[in-house]
This record gives sequence, structure tokens and C-alpha cells, in this order.
Amino acid sequence: MDTIFALASARGKAGVAVVRLSGPLAHAAVGKFCPVPEPRHAALRRLMLDGEVLDEALVLLFAAGASFTGEASAELQLHGSTAVVARVLRALADIDGLRMAEAGEFTRRALENGQLDLTQVEGLADLIDAETEAQRRQAMRVLSGALGQRVEAWRGDIVRAAALIEATIDFADEEVPIDVTPEVTALIAGLLQALRLELAGATAAERVRDGFEVAIVGVPNAGKSTLLNALAGREAAITSEIAGTTRDVIEVKMDIAGLSVTLLDTAGLRDSSDVVEQIGVERAIERARAADLRVFLLSEPGEALMLAPELEDIVVLGKADARSGDARAVSGKTGAGIDWLISEISGRLEGRAASAGLLIRERQRIALQRAVAGLEQAQARLGRAVSLPELIAADLRDSMQALEMMVGRIDVENLLDEIFSSFCIGK
Repeated sequence: MDTIFALASARGKAGVAVVRLSGPLAHAAVGKFCPVPEPRHAALRRLMLDGEVLDEALVLLFAAGASFTGEASAELQLHGSTAVVARVLRALADIDGLRMAEAGEFTRRALENGQLDLTQVEGLADLIDAETEAQRRQAMRVLSGALGQRVEAWRGDIVRAAALIEATIDFADEEVPIDVTPEVTALIAGLLQALRLELAGATAAERVRDGFEVAIVGVPNAGKSTLLNALAGREAAITSEIAGTTRDVIEVKMDIAGLSVTLLDTAGLRDSSDVVEQIGVERAIERARAADLRVFLLSEPGEALMLAPELEDIVVLGKADARSGDARAVSGKTGAGIDWLISEISGRLEGRAASAGLLIRERQRIALQRAVAGLEQAQARLGRAVSLPELIAADLRDSMQALEMMVGRIDVENLLDEIFSSFCIGK
């Protein structure tokens, strides 16, 4: 196996730059520049090549089986000059048996060497991309192996159920000492309950990962764009006294209570003979319906709109600066009620985020749905007057295979290139 190397920290000038090596020649390669320290003992070393001082670096070695990749590894913590990094990388490239790592190759080796399962790999990718506190927490839960541990427990129950069913097949011509049906039935029922509960939290988990959408809805000139600008803290949308100024959906991404939220400023809802404006109204209704939450900004109490609020939607009166004594009124112009509105939005979204499960990818959700389908089929066969143990065993094997695909044990080669292509070179 090749020994790979790459810059593991961000490119550009920095205080410290980290160059990572992994593979059988990692320790020997470092030894060409300086005396190597004991594994897991950091040491300050002068990196020398042909009498030239490349840099003074902090050197760390990791033994095979005790590193991120599971291979013999090394880290060089250099001064963060672009010139220093470039010179050290050139020196490493000149060593026989070493090559520059491909995108995600360090993490791929960790997967292949059993240091991570596929769900942890996906959690790591999300952790690197995390922009909000909620995204960080969710990614860390998955990276810690929580989903893999659950999958392993579910798999153990399926193995037990399958073993009991297989026993009735193996001893079909003999009398089986006990009736296995009650235990198998209980195992499948418990599994279905657990898997369905996890699936129920998948949508919320995907929203935490990808971000929630909050649409501001109202009639023309209700103050929607002004409110958007106030919430965003900048002039993101054009405002004017002319009704119908906003023709298309304007999106502003922001962090609310640690959650990634995209605010949508939609066209004013009204019937119009203007073809362009009417297209804008249709788009506004479509995006508002698809949003996770809607803020209805009314010009007057009881105002009728082309779109009805749902149970958790927020209904407020606009232009609070022209009103008095209404606690549910806001003004994008003066800022009145903005803090209250943000609190209302965050409270509703936090409630939804709290129900998030561990499934953070569409691939994981589909695999779990396949496992549920197999268990449901097995459950249905068990309930029939004449059950066919061979078919029940096949259903259980299908469910087990789906779970094993989720954690990357089988049939995932076609996914790996796509997954690892999103990683940086040094990861």
C-alpha cells in the first residue's frame, strides 16, 4: 500500500499548518528529515534536507492500529507560511513510495481499516461542513458512532430471530423442542417499533443538516421586505412604497438559535393582471407551502389571504410603529417586536429539531425503510395460518442486508467515490 501525504489544515497563510502522512513508510519518511520521536510523544525537531533547514516543526508519530487511519501515521506541525508548506510538500513528493493523497483518502483508509463505519464517515463530512451549533451537535452524535451502535443492536435482534427461524428449517423432519413463533414475533415487533421511531425523526434531522425554510407571507406593501431586512440585519431586499416591488422569492440564510434558517421574502399575494407579477404570486404560494414555517404579516386584523395559516404558523400585524398596544405587531422599520418574533420562530424550530433522529442522509433513510419493509413482510408471514419459514428467513436476511449496507459492510463500493469526493485532500 502507498504511503500518502497532504496538507490537513486550511490552505493559505496561518499560524500553524499541519501536514499528515499515512502508510507503511510514514515514520521512515519523517526520519529522512529529523530524528523521530516515540509514537504519541510530540517533539520539536529541525527539519533538514541536504544541509538545508526546511523548518522547525512539532513532530508526532502514531503507530499502526493507534491512528485515525489505522495505519502508521505522522503529523508535521509547521509554521503556516505558504512557502514553508510548499517546500515540505515538494520534499515529501521526492521520496520514493510517497504520493499526494486524493480527496477523502485518509478517511477512506479509516473506513477500510475498520476505524470508522460509513455512518461515521458521513457524520465527519457533516461536521466539517457544519455552520451552526445544531449542525455541529448532530454531526458529533453520528461521528461518535451512536447510529452504528444502534444498527448493531438492531442487527443482533434480527440475527436472533433468523437463527430461531432457521432452526425450524434445519430440523423440519424432527420435533423442535419449543415453539419459536412467540419469541420471533416479539423480536420483530420490537424492531419495527424502534426502526419506525428512528424514521420518524429523519425529516427533522435532514432539516437540521440542510437548514429550515421560513417564508414571510402577506399582501403587497405589508412590509415583508422591510421585515426581512430587519431580521437579516442588512438590506437584502429592495423596499419601496410601490406595491408589487418583490416579484421573485428572495432568500437570506442566517443562524437563529443555533439553527440554519433560510428566510424567504415572497411576492405579495393578490390577484393581478400583470403576467410577471402573477408568476411571482404563484411562486410565492408554492414556496410558502413547501416551507417549514410561515410568518403571516397582516396589514389589518382578520385580513383574508390567498393562503391559509397552518397550526404552527405565526400570524402578526405589520407596521407596529403605526399601532399601539398590540403585542403581536412588528415593525421592520423601527425594530419593534423583532426580538419577540425571532423568539417565536426559534421556539417552533427548536421544537422540531428536538425530534431529530440519527439519520442524516437520504441513503440512510432509504436503507432503514428497506429494513422495515423486510420486517413487515416477515411479520405478515408469521401471522398467516400456514407460515413458510424459508420465506420468513429470506425477509429477515433482506432486512439485515439493508442495515449492513447502512454502515458500509456490504455493497457500498458504488457510493464511496461520491461520498469521499466531498472531503478535502488532507482528510
